Formats: sequence, C-alpha cells, structure tokens
Amino acid sequence: MTFKNPPYREPKQPVGTVAELFAGVGGFRIGLARAGWKTVFSNQWEPATRAQHASEVYTAQFGPDGHTNQDIATVKSIPTDFDLLVGGFPCQDYSVAKSANRATGLVGKKGVLWWEILRLVRKHKPRFIFLENVDRLLKSPTSQRGRDFAVMLTTLARAGYLVEWRVVNAADYGFPQRRIRVFIIATRRALLPRSIDAADLIFSTGVLARSLPLGPNETGVHSFVIGKDAVAVSEQFGRGLKKSPFSNAGVFIDGTAHTASVTAKSRRKQTTLGDVLLNESEIPEQFLVPPGRLTDWKILKGAKTIERVHKESGFAYRYSEGAMSFPDSLDRPSRTVLTGEGGVSPSRFKHIIRRGEQYRRLVPIELERLSGFPDNWTNPPSVAPVSDNQRAFFIGNALVIGLVELVGQTLAEDIAEHQTRESKR
Repeated sequence: MTFKNPPYREPKQPVGTVAELFAGVGGFRIGLARAGWKTVFSNQWEPATRAQHASEVYTAQFGPDGHTNQDIATVKSIPTDFDLLVGGFPCQDYSVAKSANRATGLVGKKGVLWWEILRLVRKHKPRFIFLENVDRLLKSPTSQRGRDFAVMLTTLARAGYLVEWRVVNAADYGFPQRRIRVFIIATRRALLPRSIDAADLIFSTGVLARSLPLGPNETGVHSFVIGKDAVAVSEQFGRGLKKSPFSNAGVFIDGTAHTASVTAKSRRKQTTLGDVLLNESEIPEQFLVPPGRLTDWKILKGAKTIERVHKESGFAYRYSEGAMSFPDSLDRPSRTVLTGEGGVSPSRFKHIIRRGEQYRRLVPIELERLSGFPDNWTNPPSVAPVSDNQRAFFIGNALVIGLVELVGQTLAEDIAEHQTRESKR
C-alpha cells in the first residue's frame, strides 16, 4: 500500500501556542499541530523575488489570521503571547551546496538574520525555542571552525536559555528521506533546575534525547568553556582549528559547551522512496526521461575528473566527483530533496527512478510525501496554479515534518509539567 501523510487539522485543545518565523509553506506548523500546538503568529518573506508564492500557499492552507508577509527586520514585535518560537532560518550562507570559500556564515547576506531572531527572543522571552538549519552550521566558517554556532550559543545563553543541539538524519527515525539537519532547542533557564547533569541531558533527559532516542554512550562527553562575551567569541573562537570542536550532539549550560558523538536508535518502521510513489498511470508525460536524454543523465550521475582553471589565479587543477546511484534505489530512503529538484534538464542531484523499462523524475506529490506533507499541499486550489519547479523548490526548503511532530510531543509534555508546577505556587 502506498504511504500517504495525514491531512492537516488544527488542534482542538492546544497544549500551547507557537510563533513561526521563516514559515515557508508551513512544515513546522503541520508537525506541531499534530503534537497539539496551535500557531498564533507566522511570518514568511522571500527577499529575492517580487512574487511571494510560499506566503500565498501558507495563507491558502491555514488562512490569513496571524500571518504576515514582510521582511523580518520590520517585524518590531509579535502581537500576541506565545510559548514556543520556531523557525528554519535561511541556511544559504552555511549550505553544503556552496563551495567552502563562499559559505560566509553569520556575516553573509542571510546569515545576519540570526540577529533578528535573537532580537525577538530577547523581547518576548518564550518558554521554548526550536530552530533548524544545515549541519554545516556547526563548523562554519572555514577560517574559524565553529565560530558561528558558538556565537549563537553564547547569545542565547545571555538571553536566559539553556541550549541543546543534535544533528539528525530523518531516515534514522524511519522517515523516507535521508535529510540531515541540526536541531536546536532552547529552554528558558529559569524553568529548569539550578543543577543539571550535561551527560544526562544529552543522552536521556533532554528534549532531543526523549524525542529522538540514542544508542549507548560510547564516546563520553567533551566539555569546553566558550564564555559569555559574544564579541570575544566572534573574534577568537575557532582560530587555528582545522576541525570544529562541536560534535553531533550537545548542550550549552552557563558558558560551557558539553558535546558528544551519538548514534540514533529508532523503533519506527523504515519507510522508503518506493513506499511514496504514485501508480505509473498517474505520472504526467513530462516527468518521463526521453530515451535520447538518458545518456546525459548517466554522464552527470557518473564518476568523473574534470580539468579546471581558477579564473582569478590561473591555477590549473582537477575537480573530481564520485558516482551517484543511478537510478535511485526504491528500497531505501531517498537522498535529500534539494531546491533545484524541479525541471526537465538533466542534473547530477535530481532524483531519477526506474519503473519497468521507463526512467522518470519524481512528481511534486512524491516530493511532498518524502517530507511529510499531505498530497498536493504546495498547490492549493484557491491560488493560481503553482509550477512544478516552484513546488519542488518549496520542498527543497522544507524540513521533514515527522521529526517536528516527535519533538513537539516532548515539548508538549514539558509545558504541561511547567504549567502544573506554576499552578501550585
């Protein structure tokens, strides 16, 4: 039976309220609603285009109440109370899709948006913060390995938060896409005990440990002081390091980072790329690869070494690429869906599958299913038809919704506990 994601439903008895920044087409909102959270404010703005397609899809699906379509720098405050601030803030300046010398981090055009998040955190002081980004964030920039993340940890701590992080591969928890991202959870420090065991938080008691279980602790925890002065951290952290000191999990408590290399432990049944596919009779002809173009796809997917010359220095070098699976395996989770997944032109990074003797690309509904969206979510009937390329772009920018739901369930338990404790005071 083909795997399908459930439709969106507003929670009838919300456990808490959410403000969603960089909302895209609503991945955070869908996942958190499944965990009982109600979104009361959202903002989506794409500065690179005049048309605001993602915002149009968002309002078509959720309605306009509480939604804004404006530059986040102009959002002076959030006009309603909320418990949880979330956002998949723009990752272009950290993205592995760019060469290392172009990944400019916090000083990049979109990396500076971190300071807008922090401004709203300081103003509203929500109980919880839940952010998502590419895992390269933990080691950017190349000139000061880990500096950007260290600045984020320091500034969140100065704002009054304990911060957890984890690099998560969605496929490790049963979802049908091998999408790797870093999740960042911040909890207002005043809501937590004064004395906290860092190893316990990382491996068993933290929000991320309870949401996304881990295997045995095999490496131990490495601790180092970052400090509380963001300017000093920005100027000095990571200088001379060839490798980031941040492992794939950790917690930042009162100026000290505690970090460990961890492995996932999931009890969920694994879903695969093959599980989400439509019947071949439903596939439009434009998604089929013409026999005459198949060689082009094979060349791009294959291993190769290319002679190149650097434009500025004139230095000649060899650029090598390893072979990629061709066609993509149907009995495994898919590769990460990228923003350039749409379009008929051959590409090294687009998915190609084979059904019988026919090769084809993935259609938008299949891409939606890989990230946890309901079918046709990115093409609601109440707006002008959205192009297949734009729909693929939306999914390439989205996160895997099922992971958000798992974290949202744990945060729901925590807010209930906090509210019970407050009611007894």
